Amino acid sequence: MNKTRIGYALTGSFCTFSQTMEQLRQLAAQEWDIFPIMSFNAYNTDTRFGKAAGFIEEMEQLSGKTVIHTIDQAEPIGPQKLLDVLVVAPCTGNTLGKLANGITDTPVTLAVKSHLRNGRPVVLAVSTNDALSNSAKNIGALMNNRNIYFVPMGQDSCNGKPTSVVADFSQLIPAVRSALEGRQIQPILRV
Repeated sequence: MNKTRIGYALTGSFCTFSQTMEQLRQLAAQEWDIFPIMSFNAYNTDTRFGKAAGFIEEMEQLSGKTVIHTIDQAEPIGPQKLLDVLVVAPCTGNTLGKLANGITDTPVTLAVKSHLRNGRPVVLAVSTNDALSNSAKNIGALMNNRNIYFVPMGQDSCNGKPTSVVADFSQLIPAVRSALEGRQIQPILRV
């Protein structure tokens, strides 16, 4: 039986890296064929949440592949039909804005564009402090796009950060399975 080929892309919402890496570990344990992808910032930035080199090393160990981290490396994803599904987890407000407006100037945004040309699913795990303000229009625009699916999400600190939303990473794998069947997992918004 062929393994499901999953692109797993990280963008710079560093505070969620521990959660997304846990999901990647679970996918690896379930023997998915993982293609790791990182944005420029995710690939190059050390933060209080961890060193970039550590995340790169773990992604490469789990997948058995080199991390795609340049535009040139991401471009063949579509023409070569490398993936069955592409996950962006976390998906920052910056990445949401670029995807909603057709801007493909990072490895992750080009991977999404390249993958969508084949009519295959993209799953976004939103993590941004402005999801219920400036990024709301981009989330709405992307929800109207064919083959774009979302991991269920909700406010992560409604009193401290009233416009901030983060994906429920425990629902990432079920969201991916639903997207592969052409369905948006419900409910999208959690309370």
